[in-house]
Amino acid sequence: MGAVLGDVLGFAAAVAVSPLPIIAVILILATPRGRLNGVLFTVGWILGLAMLGAVMLAIASPAHASAHKHPATWVGALKVALGLFLVVFGARLWHRRPKDPSEARLPKWMSAIDRLTPVKIFALGVALAALNAKNAPLTIAAGAAIGSAGLPVGQQIGALAVFVVVATLGLLAPLGVFLLGGERARTTLGDWKDWAAQHNVAVMAVLFFVLGLKLLGDGVSVLTS
Repeated sequence: MGAVLGDVLGFAAAVAVSPLPIIAVILILATPRGRLNGVLFTVGWILGLAMLGAVMLAIASPAHASAHKHPATWVGALKVALGLFLVVFGARLWHRRPKDPSEARLPKWMSAIDRLTPVKIFALGVALAALNAKNAPLTIAAGAAIGSAGLPVGQQIGALAVFVVVATLGLLAPLGVFLLGGERARTTLGDWKDWAAQHNVAVMAVLFFVLGLKLLGDGVSVLTS
């Protein structure tokens, strides 16, 4: 269990510091129904991560992801594929990053956040967690790590819960500042948003490249052992 959590926490931390969801929740908190919308977005995010992780566990168990507590060959191949994807995606992000951070631009959909209904805010949280090309590979990798460890079902669920909680800390921080920070909260969140917007691409490029190399190494180790 300890070894699995060691692997999972790295992926969870990478998801937690993903700048775009953090920017999104800060913008959502600035809407007229910011308190409700912020909570709905965070709940949707938690649900999205949990569903994707649960799907991976459901696939891994009947597919014999673990043989005598050793990851199966297909798990190694999956890690190699995910690792290659993250390395290539990270290198591409780094190449396309703005040379001047002040020139960074947010996605166009963020300009419509203040017009979204609570239901759509909730759906946005689910989508950014489970369908985002930046977060989904990390969640899939975490699910594969848990499913291939040969743990009992209860411990698998516990490990997935730890992943989801840690991966949500990036959203809980601005939400907590908004709910408890008083008058200074908007200024603090505005500073966080500006920093995240300027360094979003560079941060994700480095994270993806490093985690991609780790997954490649893990996958090759499984395939050659």
